[in-house]
Amino acid sequence: MIIGTAGHIDHGKTTLVKALTGVDTDRLKEEKARGITIDLGFAYLLLQGGQVLGFVDVPGHEKLVRNMLAGATGIDHVVLVVAADDGPMPQTREHLAIVDLLGLDRGVVALTKCDLVPSARLAAAEAEVRALLAQSGLAGAPIVPVSSVTGQGVAELRAHLERARSAQPAAPRQGQFRLAVDRAFTLAGIGTVVTGTAACGRVAVGDRLTLSPGGVPVRVRGIHAQNRQSDEGFGGQRLALALAGVERDEVRRGDWVLAEPLHAPTQRLDVRLQVLAGEGRPLAHWTPVHLHLGAEDVGARVVLLEGEAVAPGRQARAQLHLERPIGALRGDRFILRDQSALRTLGGGAVIDAFPPETRRRREQRLAALDALERPTPAEALAALLDQAPPTGVDARRFATLWNLPETEWRALRDGVAHVAITDGTRELLFSPAQVQRYGAAVTAQLEAHHRRKPDSPGLTQEQLQRAVRDKPAGAVFALMLHELVRTRLIKRSGPHLSLAGHSAALQGAEKQLWERLKPWLDEGGIHPPRLSEMLLRDRTLRRDQVLRVLERLQRMGNLHAVGAEYFIQTTHLLALAVHAWDLAQADPHKRLNVKALRESTGISRHLSVPRVEYFDEIGLTRRDEIGRHFRRDPRLVFEA
Repeated sequence: MIIGTAGHIDHGKTTLVKALTGVDTDRLKEEKARGITIDLGFAYLLLQGGQVLGFVDVPGHEKLVRNMLAGATGIDHVVLVVAADDGPMPQTREHLAIVDLLGLDRGVVALTKCDLVPSARLAAAEAEVRALLAQSGLAGAPIVPVSSVTGQGVAELRAHLERARSAQPAAPRQGQFRLAVDRAFTLAGIGTVVTGTAACGRVAVGDRLTLSPGGVPVRVRGIHAQNRQSDEGFGGQRLALALAGVERDEVRRGDWVLAEPLHAPTQRLDVRLQVLAGEGRPLAHWTPVHLHLGAEDVGARVVLLEGEAVAPGRQARAQLHLERPIGALRGDRFILRDQSALRTLGGGAVIDAFPPETRRRREQRLAALDALERPTPAEALAALLDQAPPTGVDARRFATLWNLPETEWRALRDGVAHVAITDGTRELLFSPAQVQRYGAAVTAQLEAHHRRKPDSPGLTQEQLQRAVRDKPAGAVFALMLHELVRTRLIKRSGPHLSLAGHSAALQGAEKQLWERLKPWLDEGGIHPPRLSEMLLRDRTLRRDQVLRVLERLQRMGNLHAVGAEYFIQTTHLLALAVHAWDLAQADPHKRLNVKALRESTGISRHLSVPRVEYFDEIGLTRRDEIGRHFRRDPRLVFEA
């Protein structure tokens, strides 16, 4: 169990920890000289049975609240320290508000310096504390009068903490490993060491982890768990990790050491935000703040998703725009302080660590946040799929957001009806009903087109995208069409899509004419003969009849007009496009060099230029100031 102190400066927090553990947590020279705690201090108490209590002693000065917040992450039990002679003071109230915002509801009050006051003042101080706690998560917490000088109450306080340890819920070992770094230093012969409270998961010597948000891969060389050497550590423990692969100056307070799949830096957070009741005015849209999350402190702006402002004592959903990327996951607690870092404004919990940049009051976004606030990932995923988001649910992002190991993620998916669509890098999940609706909209458009133009090969992807109203975003729509082709609901002929049973074919005299022309185009391949050459080969051919057949074959997707005189069959054009794609992929800048294409295929200049310009025309390539680049793999455009 991790115990954290809280309270006003000079109320005896450090002295009390020393009385309980025998350890003076003031380790800095300046702390000794000034007699105050400046940075975090740590101590441990070995209990009978081998259990260890870890203490995090935090500074109480108002200017050092940021250091206090760095140590508040991972605390299980709070010791609120109030001096009997002073009673509750400003930092007592601020620390108690922070404890509430962090969701901590287990604790005890140590009423210190009780040897310095008469019994009447002691009773009055206790009454003041009870009144202060009444509206907090620590309402009803025991109050123990103590004196670190005489020892009064120290044994009773220690006994309370031991009982609390016995009643402590099991440590959060589920999920992948995460630790918020609150200290980093170098030890001779060991190297870089980081300390913090493990949020969840398990770590063992030899594990390969990631220092985030920097993305530095590290290896665990050694572990101290609860101040004892160990081969492994678990969520809920104070850990010191000796790391290989990183220098001390590469680590900063606020970094995370975590399992590689959880490395996903973010600069936006959708949150549920609570403003303190004692605030003098509402929290307005675009207010600059300091965000404290884990051991991190970063500047941010508040973008309200509900209402114009958040009144004191009220809550709302908001998006936080951060000055730089940090690590965060769903459920992480945070605190907001004002821009000058002089007072605490409020706090809350992260709902979505990977939100889209969104406008305010978007009902669809608020509905998605409703889903993500469901208590379990299975309920959240089912609710998200029911909303039929146009871009689907990104499987990897969802699993990362909820910190789901692969085995848990697979088991969860097996229990939630969905259709998975992948493009090789992303896997998007949709509800079966949503996919069926998209499929029905596409097939309805194709059916109508086939009725109007039975000899047409179908519609291109761009034409379908313009025609279908109920559809996802462009990139996702392309994946959806690919899935419909894969399941053979529709088919692709060159750049055209049609119903699976549709067949556009030449009939009668047009078919016979094509049978005379096709061998010449087959023979030419990527070097087809000119139209005038074909007419010279057979003087019985009429130019208008040949052009009519070739144009019909173009509409059917079997043929492409490349320049005024050249017609190339789809199979040959695809072969040329794939060759050009391979040349572009080999180029350091991924550019298509027309000269290299001409030299490698033997195509003449007056043929090569019209071909690449045709690639531009059909959207396969795009020319910019740097050169010509492929927009997509030609196999996806000409896929049969």
